[in-house]
Amino acid sequence: MFEFDVPTGTQVTVLAAGGVPEYLTPTAALVVAAFVIGFASVRARVLPIVGFLLAGVLIGPNALGLVQEQEAVDIAAEVGVILLLFTIGIEFSLARLTRIRRAVLVGGGLQVGLTSLAVLGLLAAFGVGWREGLFTGFLVALSSTAIVLKLLGDSGRAGTPTGQTATAVLIFQDLAVVAMVLVVPMLGTDGGTPGELGLAVARALGIIVLVLVVARRVMPRVLEVVARQCSPEIFLLAVMAICLGTAYLTALAGVSVSLGAFLAGLVVSESRHSDHALGEILPLQILFSAVFFVSVGMLLDVGFLVSHLPLVLGAVAFVVVVKFLVTAVSVAVLRPGTGVTIATALLLAQVGEFSFVLQGVGEDAGLSPAGLGEDGRQAVVATTVLLMLATPLLAGLGRGAERRWQPRRPARAPAAGAGGDPVRTGHVVISGWGDAARALAADLRGMHVPVVVLTLNPDGAAEAEEAGHDVVRGDSTKQHVLDTAGVSAAAVVVLPEDDPETAAHIAAVVRGINPTAQIVVRPTVEGDLEALAEVGVDRVVSPRRTSSAALAHSVLGALDRPIGTPAPGAGWIDTTRLVTWRPPEGEECPHVVEVEAVLPSAKGCEDCLRTGDTWVHLRLCLSCGYVGCCDSSPNRHARAHHEATEHPIIASLEPGETWAYCFLDDRTWERPDGSVRWPATARMATAGG
Repeated sequence: MFEFDVPTGTQVTVLAAGGVPEYLTPTAALVVAAFVIGFASVRARVLPIVGFLLAGVLIGPNALGLVQEQEAVDIAAEVGVILLLFTIGIEFSLARLTRIRRAVLVGGGLQVGLTSLAVLGLLAAFGVGWREGLFTGFLVALSSTAIVLKLLGDSGRAGTPTGQTATAVLIFQDLAVVAMVLVVPMLGTDGGTPGELGLAVARALGIIVLVLVVARRVMPRVLEVVARQCSPEIFLLAVMAICLGTAYLTALAGVSVSLGAFLAGLVVSESRHSDHALGEILPLQILFSAVFFVSVGMLLDVGFLVSHLPLVLGAVAFVVVVKFLVTAVSVAVLRPGTGVTIATALLLAQVGEFSFVLQGVGEDAGLSPAGLGEDGRQAVVATTVLLMLATPLLAGLGRGAERRWQPRRPARAPAAGAGGDPVRTGHVVISGWGDAARALAADLRGMHVPVVVLTLNPDGAAEAEEAGHDVVRGDSTKQHVLDTAGVSAAAVVVLPEDDPETAAHIAAVVRGINPTAQIVVRPTVEGDLEALAEVGVDRVVSPRRTSSAALAHSVLGALDRPIGTPAPGAGWIDTTRLVTWRPPEGEECPHVVEVEAVLPSAKGCEDCLRTGDTWVHLRLCLSCGYVGCCDSSPNRHARAHHEATEHPIIASLEPGETWAYCFLDDRTWERPDGSVRWPATARMATAGG
């Protein structure tokens, strides 16, 4: 790297070939360590967040020292906190808060209030002043929203009584952070008078009221206008502008950016496009949140942990005992049962990520945990990291207690998910809302098949809702949007009006969520069938050679509904069933390279149908999809097709037969293992031979 002066006097820095920018080493170390250790954590069935914490400990200035300057990491981590609070605001929504308001206000309010007072009282007994005692109580009262919700989601317990109760308490904690951020500066050595504190709280309440009015009156209309452009890029920028802009305005008003981010999320949650917004923002939130947890791990001084082990272990025991007892008492008021009470108390018996945010606010105000100065700060960091790592173990103990003490109830299908939304299962998801989707949805509704329409177009969404369909607004390439549409439990996912590349992209995401769903594609133009087969597409309705009813027939076939009756003397082949084939490993022949993913060209022998003739058995050309009759048939069209085109390999289309044959090598392969999509799996009926 070298520098020179341009004629205007402006200094320019140029990176020489082979030079490494100063920022790249710590950035690469952070991302690579987070990936490697996070991946190892997932393989070991441990939360990725635990891996991120360990990665931070490893690369931090107190261990390997790969990252010495933490300023850039702190900036990225602060963005992570903003995005985390923003997404929490979107997911909460005012409607959701209203549904579980008793559990939030009673259970959460008691837990935060009693924990803060209990810690204040215990520390006062050891001579700690009330200001720092209350500040420490605030730190201990908070639990990790990210870790607990991840554990509940991965174990399928988000909708259980324990999951619902824990979520309600966490909601109040996250809301309480907003008030704590306002109160803590007033507790500092330079803090204001009670009147000034009251003025700050009143100002914050005024801002909240203003934002909520905007949320109800203005922002839904703004997002509606932006969404009508059907541009994911512009919509993402609009959502980010709302998030960062609201955070900036609240900061100008003397209120924390955390409050601004949360309020911005509530603003977006009031729009019909909240799922779309969450789907767009989640990838960014995941990335920056990972940086946040790595930065938390970097704060841990392993040397301090070793040299002050009794202090840290004492703090860990103190937090677990106090939070378990106080949370158990707070939850018991709701009367959920002994098992749920114990499980919830253990699940929340740790210190959360927002304690680091609050601790930074306290440091700026001259406060330290328990009045211990730097030792107190390091003790809180070590205690928080250790308890975050121990949360899966505490959750496991809670599940055992729940099984032991909770009375058994008759099993029944859940009526609603964790957020109160209905659980969808066995339905058809239609991506997009054009002519083909509109006709298909009407056909399925007429046959009482449940449909969920997924679209970016506000006008299309409104039309679909008016027609009586469930609608999810958002981008079909985003996993969160697909999850909201219930793709994981869908029977069929239909992509009726996308170009082949976009359809392949969406199908790949869908297949990752639901390995068993039938994926039906009707591309706008002819595309690469091999590419569609590779990402897991089951059926392709060709826009060039099928009627308008073919899409509905294909979807009904995927649902195993009757799709018609073959004419006398003819077979019925599903011409939308995508066929892929490869010979058994080690048994290839030179002509296999000519085999492609294909669609059957006709419902029976193509040439026999053209001439009004009949056949005995049907064969499929694995190079072009031609359907012809066998050598036992009068016309032997399959062999004639081979002789005319030199396409070498055919497959049987008869029920129960799983073989393919090479004309050139006079060789037959059997594939009974089901490792390929075999034509015999297509729905068909045979008549004749």
